[in-house]
Amino acid sequence: MTFLEQINDLLWGLPLIILLMGTHIYFTCRLRFPQRNLFRAIRLSLLSAEDMSSAGDSSAAPKAGRNLSPFSALSTTLAATLGTGNIIGVSTAVALGGPGAIFWCWITGILGMATAYGECYLSVRYRQRKEDGLYVGGPMYVLKNGLHNKTLGSLYALCTLAAAFGVGCTTQANSVTRAANLSFGISPHPVGIALAVITGAVILGGIRSIGNLCERTVPAITFLYLFGCVLLLCLYRHQLVTAVVWIIKDAFSFTSLAGGVAGASLQRAMRYGIARGLFTNEAGIGTSAIAAAASHTEEPRIQAYVSMTAVFWDTVVMCLLTGLVVVCNMLYDPASTAGAAETDLTAAAFSHLPYVGDAFLTISLCAFAVTTLIGWSYFGEKAAEYLGGNHSVPLYKLLYIVMIYLGAIIPMHLVWECTDLINGLMALPNLLALWALRREIKS
Repeated sequence: MTFLEQINDLLWGLPLIILLMGTHIYFTCRLRFPQRNLFRAIRLSLLSAEDMSSAGDSSAAPKAGRNLSPFSALSTTLAATLGTGNIIGVSTAVALGGPGAIFWCWITGILGMATAYGECYLSVRYRQRKEDGLYVGGPMYVLKNGLHNKTLGSLYALCTLAAAFGVGCTTQANSVTRAANLSFGISPHPVGIALAVITGAVILGGIRSIGNLCERTVPAITFLYLFGCVLLLCLYRHQLVTAVVWIIKDAFSFTSLAGGVAGASLQRAMRYGIARGLFTNEAGIGTSAIAAAASHTEEPRIQAYVSMTAVFWDTVVMCLLTGLVVVCNMLYDPASTAGAAETDLTAAAFSHLPYVGDAFLTISLCAFAVTTLIGWSYFGEKAAEYLGGNHSVPLYKLLYIVMIYLGAIIPMHLVWECTDLINGLMALPNLLALWALRREIKS
């Protein structure tokens, strides 16, 4: 554990923070602030294949075959990104980096929309069509077909495979079992087995099965959770302004501290805010581009705009609301957070939700975790397919299902340290491809 913490402190030091934020800022400026087209992008995500032709994608009207619709691709991305990062990850960021981490997490989301646009644009451009007509793509194909570097493509695919077993399995399963144990006293073992069975039943059906489930469940789960957050913010309305001021002041805590202590405090807030923002919206990691490449949309700009909205919903909206709920509760009921574990701050806040309380958060967490497990299974599957061909996919799925159970019973702190390490390693080759091919990305 000490070794992992030292590696992560080095990896997530100022160089990677500057590189990641610099990439977000550069693409925001170079693409002339694509975030300004957010509402048009949301509208595009809801269009049918026939309507895509009037939006500028004349090739979308023909039969899409077994490839995903733009909305299914977006839902699959959201399934993988909406989850414990929005609930437990935000709580961890506040506990380790202070309330100011919420600000840096939010900024990562705002600016990261441009980076997500670039990732998905390149992924659609450099994807491949298989013999069965399905598209496959992602940063590994961008590195192979765009930069003509198969070694870096294989390295990224290997990291994605590790992330699927780590980010996709362990963080989700571990968070669910912890919440179920705290709320209902259920042992981690039956919860882990149930998660493995449910997820296995879906992922064995292939990409269409995954896309259909995500398209039906993710929007409903998301709006239910957002409704709970809004109810809590109404309860905490007298603490809301104070919480916002506290978050902003703590984000730039050098104003109230001196010398090296100030710099360390600021970097700590940035380190955990940006790391958790990267974990939850994946802008800079490139995994959302894997789902974008599976869309039947032929125009890279259209799918890039649609996929960009995932970062908005995930970080700009959900992480911000969760963070506000956590910080408001720290002001509203300090006793409930005193001595609480870093992953329990969100649970302490939701315990004040009238009538349902802990049960609401546990059910939301379980629902998000299942969809995330399913979404990440697809990312890992494409990585396994890239590395070992189609015959490696059944073995991958079996290992993935087993890892869900194992992730349910290992220590949470170890899970998050491994997650930060994998995310940092994945970001490096993906950002390299973005910078090397930056002139090919059109707004």
